[in-house]
Amino acid sequence: MVKKIIQLIKQWLIKFWAPLAIVIIMLSTAISLTVIMLHKQQITVQIPNLTLRKQYGLNGLPISVLKKGEHLQIIEKKEGWYQVRRDDESTGWVAGWLLKRKTPLKKVTPLSEATVVLDPGHGGSDVGSLSSTGKYEKTYTLQLAKRVKKELAKSGTRVIMTRSTDKLVYLANIPKVAENKHADLFVSFHFDSAPSKNQATGYTTYYYHQNNGSYALAKSVNTAMDLPLTNKGVEFGDFLVIRQNTVPAILLESGYMNNKKDFNYIKSKKYQAKVAKAVPVGLQNYLTQQVTVGQ
Repeated sequence: MVKKIIQLIKQWLIKFWAPLAIVIIMLSTAISLTVIMLHKQQITVQIPNLTLRKQYGLNGLPISVLKKGEHLQIIEKKEGWYQVRRDDESTGWVAGWLLKRKTPLKKVTPLSEATVVLDPGHGGSDVGSLSSTGKYEKTYTLQLAKRVKKELAKSGTRVIMTRSTDKLVYLANIPKVAENKHADLFVSFHFDSAPSKNQATGYTTYYYHQNNGSYALAKSVNTAMDLPLTNKGVEFGDFLVIRQNTVPAILLESGYMNNKKDFNYIKSKKYQAKVAKAVPVGLQNYLTQQVTVGQ
């Protein structure tokens, strides 16, 4: 009887070994992929005091604060934000770029959670204003925007550049960057020009919308910009890149290209560094008044 059973098993194995092997391989592969996917969806908090929010974005209601070393499961990703599940099964949204950040932050602030679009004015065939020596505005707007980006990185900010090289970006497309990336703030960098050489000097901060935060943002940034040129204050400006923007948006004119004194500042690394340090301060001061953080 036993021999007969063994013989039947052998016959069955001979007949079905190939399909059985395929099934075993498929099951093993599926299990392996599941383990890998689950591992990929796990993340450990690297920096302390991250705000967990009910909805994604800076305006999401704070739920609590995540601690360094917490293990989270990623449920969904949206506009740079991660929906996560904690060990106690509670869920919420956190700025994904901060979860992935390896280098420590001195302090997590609203600016850390913000997405900021920086727009270096002109570019490519659109050279902008000219200095008295024939230098292009587009060169210095890009230099300045890159410096601001570097400063914002110290705060952990998610920065989107409308251009990072000398290329033309059509004006109508620039405001769409902020909308498409669900940005919190928009800053456009320019340098002014007067009808005659050395006719005008100084820097101005422009806004278009009064009631969407743009005016308050302009005031905050202008106050922070203690520069060695005349501060011409905050003014209304009918510029497409801020007029068509759906987020708080400002445009900075940080000196006159065709003023010899101004241009000497514009092209200097020291002056650019001073502007680059001032802008994040102004952005931070504005957001501190607007954004609620977790406790």
